Amino acid sequence: MRRVCLAMASFEIPTFSNPKEEREHRKKRLVAAFRLFSRFGFDEGLAGHITARDPEHEDRFWVNRFGTHFGLMRVEDLILVDNEGRVLEGEGPLNQAAFAIHSQVHAARPDVIAAAHAHSMYGKTWSTLGRRLTPLTQDACAFYEDHGLFNDYTGVVNDPEEGKRIAHALGGAKAVILRNHGLLTVGHSVDEAAWWFITMERSCQSQLMAEAAGSPVRISDKDARLTASQVGGHLAGFFSFQPLYDLILSEQPDMFS
Repeated sequence: MRRVCLAMASFEIPTFSNPKEEREHRKKRLVAAFRLFSRFGFDEGLAGHITARDPEHEDRFWVNRFGTHFGLMRVEDLILVDNEGRVLEGEGPLNQAAFAIHSQVHAARPDVIAAAHAHSMYGKTWSTLGRRLTPLTQDACAFYEDHGLFNDYTGVVNDPEEGKRIAHALGGAKAVILRNHGLLTVGHSVDEAAWWFITMERSCQSQLMAEAAGSPVRISDKDARLTASQVGGHLAGFFSFQPLYDLILSEQPDMFS
């Protein structure tokens, strides 16, 4: 545990003097998350969205403009949406599914700053099994007793009532598996929500591979619970994103231009 704390100490948690400064920070992290999702192949046509709650107007959130590829996202491509689905800032159409899902998640979870959903390959493949993840690896333990299952599918989510059902399935957890659909993760920062999605996608891939190869050995409940306390907290999620942020910023400095 000490090693984890020492590693985290090399990063600083940002503080802000005013909402404007914090807003710009969240928007930049949001764009970086989209660029990383593209880099990892999480894009699927028009599908997928990541949102960040506005720090001043908490009933509003920033989201990607509908129809812009994750890999081309810039700060100016973000739009601000209120809880009735009106675009208050930015230009371009709103993805109705993004509003239907994220508006209800943000409403149900005041602690959530950001939420991420995409039709990533392994996440959507795993979702067809209608099962929660098993603690097979150290990384998967981040989700032990901390993710839900929305065990239904009724088509594209365009109705906020469906979004409410998803929010209910999420409950107080960091993630929910949407059956026949994909993954949704949340966090107390954009960084955290994005990291949980990335590592959950990889955990789905790992379990699919392990079960295809044979009969994987499950981590015990006791050890899974301990490991979850070490790798599954809000700070662990936040700090795990920082090297990826540095990487994408060095590779794609145009995202903030």
